[in-house]
Amino acid sequence: MAFITSLGTFISFAEYSDVLTRDQRLFEANEGLTEEVIEGLLEQGTSRVLTKIKASNWWKENQFKFDPSLNNDPRLVPSVDPFRIEGRQQDFTDLTVYLTLSEYVLPKIADFTDDGNADVKKIQFYKDKFDNLFVELLEDGSWYDFDDSGTVDTTEKYPSVHNLIRVR
Repeated sequence: MAFITSLGTFISFAEYSDVLTRDQRLFEANEGLTEEVIEGLLEQGTSRVLTKIKASNWWKENQFKFDPSLNNDPRLVPSVDPFRIEGRQQDFTDLTVYLTLSEYVLPKIADFTDDGNADVKKIQFYKDKFDNLFVELLEDGSWYDFDDSGTVDTTEKYPSVHNLIRVR
């Protein structure tokens, strides 16, 4: 698990070794996937994770609860500050690895000519893992320090409620 920072700037939720641990065979079969390439893609993946959180209803609703001066205006909702993520940090590392593999790494090497291709199946596998963990984190809602006190107090734990609907 690694939250990568440099000189007070947040860079990524994950590092090369996190991706390597998740799917080492991928790197053995593809020499072009160097540490530098993966680190850059992890930065993109981290940025995408933060953007998806900011776009979520969970984030907007909780910002409105915590800061009434936003007047329920979604245009005023601040970005997610990764330095305030106090809990479930390993899950954010996993989330970034899943997203990076499914959206950035595997599409670079996949053969999309055959739907039965193993790389296409891996893309879907990691996308599903990402989607499930993302929803789980938002439903939990106990990992963000809204008041920047250094801890997540009970009053800052905002679980999300989802009404599941069966569609036929």
